[in-house]
Amino acid sequence: MERTTPRVDTKNMTVRITTALVFGVFFFSLLWFGDRLWASWTYLAVMALAILLGVREMTLMARVRGFSPSLATGTLVGWGILAHFFLATGGQDPLPLWLVFTVGALVIHFGALFFDANLEEALPSQAITWLGALYLGFGLGFQQKLFMLQDTLPRTGSRLILALFIITWFGDSAAYFVGTFLGRHKLAPRVSPKKSWEGALGNLGGNLLGAFLMQATVCPKWTWVDALALGLLLGIVGQLGDLVESTWKRSAGVKDSCMGVSIPGHGGVLDRVDSLVFAAPVLFAYVHFVHGFN
Repeated sequence: MERTTPRVDTKNMTVRITTALVFGVFFFSLLWFGDRLWASWTYLAVMALAILLGVREMTLMARVRGFSPSLATGTLVGWGILAHFFLATGGQDPLPLWLVFTVGALVIHFGALFFDANLEEALPSQAITWLGALYLGFGLGFQQKLFMLQDTLPRTGSRLILALFIITWFGDSAAYFVGTFLGRHKLAPRVSPKKSWEGALGNLGGNLLGAFLMQATVCPKWTWVDALALGLLLGIVGQLGDLVESTWKRSAGVKDSCMGVSIPGHGGVLDRVDSLVFAAPVLFAYVHFVHGFN
């Protein structure tokens, strides 16, 4: 039997790279001015927009299955969690999480009594509303927290965000190419049939390459142990996060999460942040407990 050579979709790859370059110029410019007050507010606006679009995608995927989560309340609670991370600085916590959750519970559950016409599905609908708010609020809220961290090095938060993106994206890119050309053994056929163990190992290799590159350039205080640990930790949780989002898409019977509004060449917002949502809290936990950041 003749073996066919795997082919890369060059047209989609061109669009994908072009979009990445456009976003890259914006993010690198923002990170360069990371110590400026307006940069924190701009990053907050970007995270707030991502929460809105992500909750929208989750809401529309759920509606495919006949559920009716609330886009408005899910977004508001997600924004409340994001605002908590933005405002909790210098030992002050003017918007504690208990207050966000209390108000969120009132808005989500009492609001459904008055505005949800499909109360027969109240339990899964309100649970999905909470899921969207917590998933995106915490995942992107920790990115905001990382961005605002300060240390003796200039633009410390920007360095950490850049490291987060580079480590994750190097892994994603390596997984794609290694999986395309060498993938033979299925990683999770029930969840994502195209993913392979070879691609997963390639992902970790890309993560480690990104981590050591960051240690050698923008994060000089990291030791080789830090680079090794963060490459492996972010790589593992990032891939698990990707699989988690794949289970949601499969349960809704959709190929990608965009639901009508996509990032050219990249799918939906959930498709782009699925790894970062889990990697950002892990990176914050590492620099908090190992390096003493707060």
